[in-house]
Amino acid sequence: MSTKVKSPEDLPKKPGIYIMKDKNDEIIYIGKSKSLRNRVKSYFKDKYDTPKTAILMSHFNSLEYIITDSEKEALILEANLIKKHRPKYNIRLKDDKRYPYVKITDEDFPRIIITRNIGKTGNYFGPFTDVGSVRQTVKFLKSLFKIRTCRRMDGPCLNCQIDLCYGPCEGNISKKEYKKLISKIDLFFQGKYTQITKDLEKEMKEAAKNQNFEKAAVLRDQIASINEIMEKQFVDFAAELDQDIIAMAFDGDSAIVVVFSIRDGKITGKDDFLMSGTKNNKTDEVISAFIQQYYGINRHIPQEIIIEQAIKDKNEEKLILDWLSDLRGSKVDISVPQKGSKLRLIRMVAKNADIIKKQKKKLKNAMIEVKKYLKLRELPRIIEGYDVSNISGKLAVGSKVSFKDSKPNKKQYKRFKLETPGPNDYEMMRELLSRRFKVFSKENKEDKENKENKKDKEKKEINEEEPNLILIDGGKGQLGIAIEVLESYGLQHIPIIGLAKEYEEIFIPQSSHPIIIPKNNEGLHLLQRVRDEAHRFAVSYHRKLRSKNIEGSELDDIPGVGKKRKISLLKHFGDIEKIKNANEEEIANINGLNKKVAKNIYEYFNKSNSTHNK
Repeated sequence: MSTKVKSPEDLPKKPGIYIMKDKNDEIIYIGKSKSLRNRVKSYFKDKYDTPKTAILMSHFNSLEYIITDSEKEALILEANLIKKHRPKYNIRLKDDKRYPYVKITDEDFPRIIITRNIGKTGNYFGPFTDVGSVRQTVKFLKSLFKIRTCRRMDGPCLNCQIDLCYGPCEGNISKKEYKKLISKIDLFFQGKYTQITKDLEKEMKEAAKNQNFEKAAVLRDQIASINEIMEKQFVDFAAELDQDIIAMAFDGDSAIVVVFSIRDGKITGKDDFLMSGTKNNKTDEVISAFIQQYYGINRHIPQEIIIEQAIKDKNEEKLILDWLSDLRGSKVDISVPQKGSKLRLIRMVAKNADIIKKQKKKLKNAMIEVKKYLKLRELPRIIEGYDVSNISGKLAVGSKVSFKDSKPNKKQYKRFKLETPGPNDYEMMRELLSRRFKVFSKENKEDKENKENKKDKEKKEINEEEPNLILIDGGKGQLGIAIEVLESYGLQHIPIIGLAKEYEEIFIPQSSHPIIIPKNNEGLHLLQRVRDEAHRFAVSYHRKLRSKNIEGSELDDIPGVGKKRKISLLKHFGDIEKIKNANEEEIANINGLNKKVAKNIYEYFNKSNSTHNK
């Protein structure tokens, strides 16, 4: 609990953290010190040491403090409170829910899931900036170790039936054996791949020695899978290194920080983060703040952290090293290389940070160009693109894609099965936009808010942000329909354009003349990416539906055979021809099938074959 003070003289000469607030009682800065009184007194001078302090104190109104038992505790508490309150004048690791974590749940038989929220239970790894990569990794680990995925353990699920889960719900694996699998996943996210394979090899030899050849074969395949993915993904170094290399590039009031992770002598990952509030701060101060906030969650602590510039405050550096060493359970070093391979590494990481900074600047420039040419009131940070796809009116679908800050925001993508009879592209576009934008209408919001037991999806739509720009794949006709839809929902204030593909002409409301943006302009390239992505997303969905429509199975026509039983049949027999040649008893022996369904299957193919032979 914090204590308020009126004067720095009221503060104790003890370690702790101090919390500065403005006149609105908002936290604007959090700091730490081994002597609270001495540190806070340094702020109350006639002349300030830095521009940052002058700006901070111009907004200062009140002060609170929390005493800790040691400087190390103050360091940890400061990092946690900065993460929680995100004060305006602190250097802070930006966390806008962009980055997912991997969570091992706290259950008798834990699951492995991807989440963007850190709760009080479970074991977390991350954050991971490459969402696609972490999804592939989790999918790989689930299939490799056959971890359960179902929320409720109320009977054998489909994964259990097709041998993708050990089936703890059926008692097929003990808690002890299951925990061993989870411990290997834990080691995987710590980057200890060599240890995993050594443990698996030991288990494999023991299983073979006990003549449990089936288990030995499974373990052999797991070892091969891990070795294969390691060889494909990671770059080898000569030594068995355990390092993080951290470098940054400054961009106005923020800094791009890039981290390369080396585990067991292999580059296992590259992440980039945004630190805000870095203006008027020195490089070593930003590095120090990043280290405290980056390693302040459940994350592997490497043996060595390589940085570009030394932390000048040696007391602060010692505190950080003591804290990291406690977390790791052994000594941690922080080094600033002057020559050799480490210097080449830090330069490589710094170059990556500079490239990312330039890419972000280019993306922002594209939005600025769009704003300029379309004469928009605000920067188009959220652009939505729409398209429809059908063949002669059949299997008509619509797509919505969303770009945020010039990049695809796939969480906001949506696809629609359209009911409008066709071919009629204009009315299909009307249906697509009407179904999309009705969520913003006042009547729709009130109706949903008054309903009890609302679905999560509905809640999400009510709070959904309006786009800054709507892009329709098409010309004047499609644009005209879109304008009518927006007006019907009172959304005519949202800017909307049509982008025709043939001549890349941009049509806008209330103008008979299209806007032509130069072909090499970054703004046009952004609009083209949105248009092409909407088209791709619509066409891919249409192809998927068409494929499902064409690629039916004879099993679909048999009473009692649904998706699960169809998978079980095909997994057991291999193909349709072997099912046709099976007798009734062989079919009935498959897990999940009863005698009645087995009889239906046998008679269906028997009659079909008899009719065919006649």
